[in-house]
Amino acid sequence: QADPQHSKTIINGVSRIGYMSGGEKALWKDEEFPFILIDKARDFMSRNQKKPFFLYFSFHDIHVPRIPNKQFVGKSSMGPRGDAIAQMDWCVGELVDYLRENEMLDNTLIIFSSDNGPVLDDGYEDQAVEMLGMHQPAGPFRGAKYSAYEAGTRMPTIVHWPGKVNKGNSTAVLSQVDLYASLARLTGSEVKEDDAPDSEDFLEAWLGQTNKGRDVLVEESFTLAIRKGDWKYIQPQQRPTPEWLKNKEVESGLSSDDQLYNLKDEPSETTNLAPQYPEKVEEMSLELKGIIER
Repeated sequence: QADPQHSKTIINGVSRIGYMSGGEKALWKDEEFPFILIDKARDFMSRNQKKPFFLYFSFHDIHVPRIPNKQFVGKSSMGPRGDAIAQMDWCVGELVDYLRENEMLDNTLIIFSSDNGPVLDDGYEDQAVEMLGMHQPAGPFRGAKYSAYEAGTRMPTIVHWPGKVNKGNSTAVLSQVDLYASLARLTGSEVKEDDAPDSEDFLEAWLGQTNKGRDVLVEESFTLAIRKGDWKYIQPQQRPTPEWLKNKEVESGLSSDDQLYNLKDEPSETTNLAPQYPEKVEEMSLELKGIIER
């Protein structure tokens, strides 16, 4: 006997199972997500147009399963993955256009970023690998999502606020964790002593007014790494790479050896300098240990 709360769909030959109540009426239609979410965002901005608001818009488009609306199918040369990116671009344009048309754009800070780097094969047969061509999703950086290398955690970020953000490229080292303290100062909000203890205020760096960001940044990806100045140290990991991660053809960066890279000289993290600079390895490993034990 069928379970009325159980649904199973086949997408590009891959089973997708979900549990929900409400029968067929409760089923999500992935292809409608961009229009539903944009409408809800517009409604929220409309209701709050006369007062300050915070809108967090989380894109469904580029995450699996990648099922772009028919309006975007074929808009790229990279199959469903490329079409989903085109769909995401459309969503950004719709939000910006709404702000402009309602005379809110010049008074709105927009931050566009991501929580992790790219991954091609994430368990769905959407031709992301086959149709990649010469495109390099991670640019010059090594690794991918889940990786201890820079492609896993170094995210392109766009900050837009006419008249407030200085134009140009920033070299400031920042973490999304720092948005909490930075935006608190921008809005005049109080940050209590126990609130977001890892967040640091770098508002001027977010606004492009200075290239001075963090002196030290910790990265996490099944092990820990620390960036300090031009240097990056990856802590040894004795546990084997998880089987599910091995199957994704992602260079995890997990190793039983110390790893040390100079990101200024070699941002691609090709040459492990740990054997050549044991003093630097000791310095950075001790600093990482101190942060962990705080």
